[in-house]
Amino acid sequence: MPNQNQIANPQTGVPQVKGPQMNDRDFLNDGLATCKYLTDSLNVAVREASHQQLYADMLQILTETHQSAREMYNLMFQKGWYKLEAEDQQKLQQAYQQYSGYSTQFPYH
Repeated sequence: MPNQNQIANPQTGVPQVKGPQMNDRDFLNDGLATCKYLTDSLNVAVREASHQQLYADMLQILTETHQSAREMYNLMFQKGWYKLEAEDQQKLQQAYQQYSGYSTQFPYH
């Protein structure tokens, strides 16, 4: 029975029986996981770069890595290889109410 809160497209291009070889979905999944790891690490490196040119170069690499991750995610979602769970509307409203009150505590609002 399909999950009613699941947001996904129908899967395409995946063999019914999975062998030991990597298929397109495996390669994209591995690439996306790698990009996620790299962006986490590059965020720290960019934030702590002490030299301006190093900062600029690493920031460019970080931006390109984020873009690559987004492109892989979009392709995986389009092919039905990446699924999302829709959150309950009541939970969203509760979180919004909880955090919207915090904005009055910000120095610039």
